[in-house]
This record gives sequence, structure tokens and C-alpha cells, in this order.
Amino acid sequence: MSKAIRPFFIIITVTIIGVLLLAVYLMVAGPGGNGGRYVMSEEDMPVTGELEARLRRHVFSLADEIGERNIFARGSLQKAASCIRSAWEEVGYDIRAQRYTLENTECENLSVEIPGGISPGEIVLVGAHYDTVLGSPGANDNGSAVAALLEISRLFNNEPRDRTVRFVAFVNEEPPFFRTGSMGSRIYARACRERGEEISAMVCLETIGYYSDKKGSQQYPLPFGFFYPDKGNFIAVVGNLKSRPLVNSFVRFFTEESDFPIESVVSFSWIPGIDWSDHGSFWAHGYPAIMITDTALYRYPYYHTPSDTPDKLDYTSLARVTHGIYKAVERLAEGDDARETMDDGRWSTDD
Repeated sequence: MSKAIRPFFIIITVTIIGVLLLAVYLMVAGPGGNGGRYVMSEEDMPVTGELEARLRRHVFSLADEIGERNIFARGSLQKAASCIRSAWEEVGYDIRAQRYTLENTECENLSVEIPGGISPGEIVLVGAHYDTVLGSPGANDNGSAVAALLEISRLFNNEPRDRTVRFVAFVNEEPPFFRTGSMGSRIYARACRERGEEISAMVCLETIGYYSDKKGSQQYPLPFGFFYPDKGNFIAVVGNLKSRPLVNSFVRFFTEESDFPIESVVSFSWIPGIDWSDHGSFWAHGYPAIMITDTALYRYPYYHTPSDTPDKLDYTSLARVTHGIYKAVERLAEGDDARETMDDGRWSTDD
């Protein structure tokens, strides 16, 4: 290589390394784990104990009594929708249904809403899909998340916060509709955008019931294994680059309210697994959205199999995670993320 050409290659090499380092920083930079800063109060302990029993009943109802639920097992899909309706009716919520026809079957996204007392136009949306993949009873995917959705909405108890809070049970997340226009959350997110709704935060709950302290129980797509624990004993918060502020706020609120281990990642949506749920539908329509997950197939050995049954889940951990999510969502609903931005001196308003 000539002396004249050598500097050019040095510059190119340094630039490539710099870009790669920046990409890695963007993917993993963010708030760290909680370090056990918070100790659950005596007031919260009995609530969480009751919560564990309620979560267990929801999961068994969906995965054991109903089982596989999708439009190819349409009777079971309708039973699952009825189960969700009953839980919300018990709390006194008014239920809305967004219906559409797919494969000669009427499908519905179900939602309930608590109008905000101060900023009703700002919406915090919590969602989970209630269908399963073909051949699976779906205890973890996604019975665990639906159970958490129902219990978080029960803990909110139809009482207004500053922002509007909306809970949505999505249909048809699983293949063959996954990442297509027929996916329930794609249809829902598109309708939100067409109505001009301001969704300040979308929190997607996806497979949150399996945990392990065994070394090597946690896997990752490259390059995340270099930066994260190899024990699958944590809950993960996943966002794209645009959703970084929401990831940071959620993790901060969670760690201030719960001592359960938590990790976060902000990355490019093309990384395998990053957009693999309903939050991806909201990214597609320009909304900030995050996924809360136990990392599914990167940890759960029964993912998308007939063995995804209720006995595989860790209900004590599921209760702790659900309680932490509830507290973090409540902070979002009170607009604490906006107040933090103002306190940091990065908030501007037009007088």
C-alpha cells in the first residue's frame, strides 16, 4: 500500500470503528439496574400477595380452561375476549370494542379508559395481545401479560390521574398476522393516528412470567451478550431510538418503586426481537412505545410450544413485576416524566 493511500484507509478505519462504538453506545446507554434501593413497604406487601393469587387465576383461566386462542380456534378466541370483558366489568369500566373481520371471523381489540383530570389529551396506553400462536395454550405468551394488564387496570380502579390512561387488549398479534396490516395493534395504532390522538407513552406487555437464577439461562442476539447478564432473572425494557426518553423515564420510575432487577436497551428496530410485539405497530405510526418483557425466546424454553402451560410460570416474580409496572405507569400518568424534563432544564413552552 502506497504512503499516499495509507492515510485514507486509516481515516476510513477510524470512522468505521467510531460509528460502531456510537451504535453500541446508543443501544446500551441508559439508566442502570436498581441495585436494591427500594424496599417494599408493609402497605404494599399484602397487596402484592393478593396480586399473585389473582394473576395466577387469570393465567389458568386463559391457558388452562380456554387454551389455544386464535381465529383458527375462534370459539376459544371469543371466550378469551369474554374473560377480559368480565374482568373489566367487575371493576366498573365501560368497554369499547374495535371490530374488524379477518378470515370470515369477527375480531376485536378491547379497551377501557380513564380520562385525565388535568391533561386529558395526553394518553398513556398500556396494551397486551390476548391471542396465541397455533398449537400453544400461551400461558406466558401472552397470558402472563394479559393477567398483568387486567390487574394493573384494577389497581388504577377507574380513578383519574393527570393524563388519560387507556388499557387495550389486542387481537391477532401472532403469526400469520404478525407484522402485517391485519395485526390488531396495527389497525388500532393507525386509527389512533387518524383521529389525531396524542399518545405520550405506549407500554406493551409481552411474555413477562418466566425467570431463572441459573447461569446461562439468558441468551441474546448479537452484540447484547457482551453487555447484559447471563442469568434470566430480570425484566427488560426495550425501545427504539425515538423512544429513549420513555425508556429512561420508565426504568427510573420502576427502580424507585420496586427492587426487582431490571435492564433496558435502546436500539435499532431491525435488531432481531426489538420490534417483535404490539409496540412495533405504534413505532410504525410515530408514537413513543416500549416493550416490557422477560425476553421471550431468548430465555423461555417453551416459547411458542404446546408446553407453554401455567405450571411453567414464576407467579411471585410476576406479581413483583406487575406491581412495579403499575407504579411506573402511574408515574407516567401523573406526568412525572414531563416534570423531570422541566427540572432538567430541557423543557420549553410557548408563552
